Amino acid sequence: MYRFLLSRQWVILTLVALVLIPVMIELGFWQFHRHERRVAQNALIEDNLRAGSVPVEELTSPGHTVPREDYWRQVTATGTFDSSHEVVVRRRTSADDRVGVHVLTPLVLKDGKVVMVNRGWVPAADDQHSFPKVPPAPRGEITVTGRLKADETTGASGIKDLKGLPDRQVMLINSAQQQALIGRTVLGGYIEQTAPEAAGGSPEQIAEPDHDSIGAHMAYAVQWWLFTAGVPVGWVILVRREVRDRRAAAEGDDATDATPEPAGATA
Repeated sequence: MYRFLLSRQWVILTLVALVLIPVMIELGFWQFHRHERRVAQNALIEDNLRAGSVPVEELTSPGHTVPREDYWRQVTATGTFDSSHEVVVRRRTSADDRVGVHVLTPLVLKDGKVVMVNRGWVPAADDQHSFPKVPPAPRGEITVTGRLKADETTGASGIKDLKGLPDRQVMLINSAQQQALIGRTVLGGYIEQTAPEAAGGSPEQIAEPDHDSIGAHMAYAVQWWLFTAGVPVGWVILVRREVRDRRAAAEGDDATDATPEPAGATA
C-alpha cells in the first residue's frame, strides 16, 4: 500500500520536506540571534546613556577606534569651534524623517587637538551643489556634552563614500578624513552633541537612540520553528490521505468486479 512513496512525485516531495526542515530551523535561530543582539544593544545603550559624563580624551585619542562598549557614552569636551573647516554630511534624516544634512564642526581643544562634533540636522539646500544655510557655531570657549560615536565607514554603515562632492560636503563622519582636510590632529570617533541646545532649535539635535523596542525577531523565530514542525505533520497528512484515496479506489474496483451479471447475459 505504501509503495507509492517510491514514485518520482513522492520521492521529490519527501526530499523537499527533508531540505525545508533544517533550512527553517536555521532561519529560526537566525532570527533568535538577531533578537539576542537587539536586547544586548538596548541594554548597552541604556547603561551608557545613564553613565556619568567623562572627558572625551578619557575614551578616545588620535587614530583610536571607538569600541562598541563605548558607543553612546556621555562625554564632555571644552574648546572653541573652528567654523572655517565646518562640513555638512549629506543624506541624513531628521527625527521626523525629513531628508537634509548633519552639521559637522571641529572643536579645537585646549591642547590643540580636535574632536569632531555633530551639531545636528538642518534642511539641505535647494540643489545638491549648494552649501545649505547653517546656523553659526557659538563663538568663544564652550563645553560640549554629547554621545561618543565611532567613525563611520562604508562597510559598517552601508553608505557609499562618493567622490567629487561639492566643497565642504561629505558622505561619512570619519575622523581620519577630517584630519586630512583640517591639517590638525583629530581624535578618533566624534561627539553627537546633546548640550548646550542650539539657539532657536537649529541645528536640530540628534534624537536619542531607540533602546526600548526589540522588534519582532523572536516572533519570527517562533514562526519559523512552527513551520518546521508543520512540515513533517503536513507530510504525514498527505501520506494518510493518499493511502485513504488508494484504498477507496481499490474497494470501488473490488465492488465493481463482484457485481453479478444480469440474468440471460451471454458470453
